[in-house]
Amino acid sequence: MLSLILISIAALFFTGIIIRTKSIASGRKGPGILQPVFDVLKLFRKGSVYSETSGFVFRIAPIIYFSSVVLAMLTVPFGASKGFISFNGDFIFFAYVLALGKFFSIIGALDTGSSFEGMGASREALYSMFAEPAFFILMGSLALITGHTSFQEIFSTLHLGSSITYAIAILASFVLLLIAMIENSRMPIDDPKTHLELTMIHEVMILDNSGFDLGLILSTGYIKFAMYGALIFNLFVGLIPYGYAILIFFALQAFLAILIGIIESFIARSRMNHNAQFIVVLSSVSLLIFFGVLLVLGKFI
Repeated sequence: MLSLILISIAALFFTGIIIRTKSIASGRKGPGILQPVFDVLKLFRKGSVYSETSGFVFRIAPIIYFSSVVLAMLTVPFGASKGFISFNGDFIFFAYVLALGKFFSIIGALDTGSSFEGMGASREALYSMFAEPAFFILMGSLALITGHTSFQEIFSTLHLGSSITYAIAILASFVLLLIAMIENSRMPIDDPKTHLELTMIHEVMILDNSGFDLGLILSTGYIKFAMYGALIFNLFVGLIPYGYAILIFFALQAFLAILIGIIESFIARSRMNHNAQFIVVLSSVSLLIFFGVLLVLGKFI
């Protein structure tokens, strides 16, 4: 339960820090760090409006999308503390419960009958499909080097004692960070600020959502960022006292948010036909991690 509480607190600030960093980088004052939270609370107080062409799938999709991320968050450990849900192979459950939520968000967009939202749903499905192998190769490699298949046992058994293991952890952090940016439709894959239908991906999928439903979708994105940050934290923290671990956790979450803000401030959005190539590169990096694990275990011939 500790990880659930800490991720929830970090989610309140993560997106606000990104926006604040981008504002400073562009020479603007910008909104406060808690402005995204205030926006969501305002949406929660409003009712949702549904198109006559949409069906029940569109109505339930935001709730399932939000619930899937909360359920996945329950599997994330915090150092020696297990996640609320922990069992052998729980990282597979983590990936596919997120995929379930993504599936409902995609068919919810299709249920509106809008060709624009269908276009965004198609792109979202394609990019998620390309990112999935990178995650499984990464977690399979960590399971191989530790001999365990649950999040908590993998992270608590992972010892960083050589230059190769540190390289593996850094590359794993890179993969998880880019997966988080892809899952949350950030630069260079997608620009969350654009409202040009021909270039939008995630934003075009939620054009018909409003009020409480839109608040659920936005808050889900905030939680996903902090959740992947917690996975990166677990790669390095090991078994240290909780007092220090909590401080390091929030410091790392703030660092990742600032890093994402800097990346988005100084990198251009990729052309659509380059996005697939960019995402597939993550699988190549995961394969490097796999070969590094084989080298550490002395099985690389």
